[in-house]
Amino acid sequence: MAVRSIDELLKEGVDGRHVLVRSDFNVPLDDDGNITDAGRIDASLPTIQALIDGGAKVILTAHLGRPKGEVNPKYSLKPVAEALSERLGQYVALASDVTGEDAHERANGLSEGDVLLVENVRFDARETSKDESERESFADELAALAADDGAFVSDGFGVVHRAQASVYDVAKRLPAYAGYLVQDEVDKLAAIKDNPTAPYIVVLGGSKVSDKLGVIEALAEKADHVIIGGGMCYTFLTAQGHNTQESLLQEEMVDTCKELIEKYGDKIVLPVDLVAASEFDNDAERKTVDLDGIPEGWLSLDIGPETAKKYAEIIADSKTVFWNGPMGVFEKPNFADGTRAVAQAMIDATANNGSFTVVGGGDSAASVRVLGLDEDGFSHISTGGGASLELVEGKELPGVSVLEQN
Repeated sequence: MAVRSIDELLKEGVDGRHVLVRSDFNVPLDDDGNITDAGRIDASLPTIQALIDGGAKVILTAHLGRPKGEVNPKYSLKPVAEALSERLGQYVALASDVTGEDAHERANGLSEGDVLLVENVRFDARETSKDESERESFADELAALAADDGAFVSDGFGVVHRAQASVYDVAKRLPAYAGYLVQDEVDKLAAIKDNPTAPYIVVLGGSKVSDKLGVIEALAEKADHVIIGGGMCYTFLTAQGHNTQESLLQEEMVDTCKELIEKYGDKIVLPVDLVAASEFDNDAERKTVDLDGIPEGWLSLDIGPETAKKYAEIIADSKTVFWNGPMGVFEKPNFADGTRAVAQAMIDATANNGSFTVVGGGDSAASVRVLGLDEDGFSHISTGGGASLELVEGKELPGVSVLEQN
């Protein structure tokens, strides 16, 4: 990646300089506002700590949830500030606004090694505006927080596929560098995009075929097998003529799935059995069924044991695996077995084959932690679901390309 890295910034010197960092703190919260998976926060720490150690005055920007351009306490970054304070072993102040009076006063009052987190950038509608001039005006305000000698570090990989003010436009206004997380993500995922070692297996889950259509078409040309699970598999099974009853279905994508099956044939691997449930509930009545055996009015919430075995055997022979999307409703323990089987097969392939195994962020990364699996058993766990998909698919990521131009 032909961008300036944070190591170059540190070599130039950050002592006493304001450094604006775009991080990805879009973490899941429970109903009480507690963080349920701090993986993205933990992944951000190396860059933040390096800047602290260098004597920078660190200003962190990030988003949480979808407040739709309005201040909403539900999406405050307060839990993130508390988690950062605990992990860094020092107080991380939270400004009550994004680029307003409090943010500026706190930024101006920082000493060397201090860390300030400003409020959710998506509280300002200009952050995600389609109007370039609106985004630019917000980027001007963000850059102003970093004062005359400031710098910008892009370290939120989960958002680099979006041309948003705090990701893209601000990088045009300050000397810009890639943080450790973005650098590592792009380097690791480029290995899959550019030169995957065969056998190359792609595992795709999630709810919608439409979300993964581009990546299916792009990767089916390179991969030896594209394994399909999760909610999207029911649209494929419907395309094959099976009755999936009340299971998740994108009716408008059935013909597209037929075309994909016809075009790629045995490359696309689909379930051979399913776990059906009487309702969408962990304690619902459930049974393993064949593809046409879902009882009337029931729905499927996971791939079946024979499918899990089949998928694991394919992964066992791999040298490269890219996985994005769970195989079932892993959040409900009774429907997590398919996801666990795929993840464990990847861990085993890493250990036994030396396979290069990548978990493509999003719910896949969350499932690894929820299921208590060994994160170190994979070659790489991405922090960005959409970003990892688009990079592997071969799309240009605006938040990376702007660093190349800087």
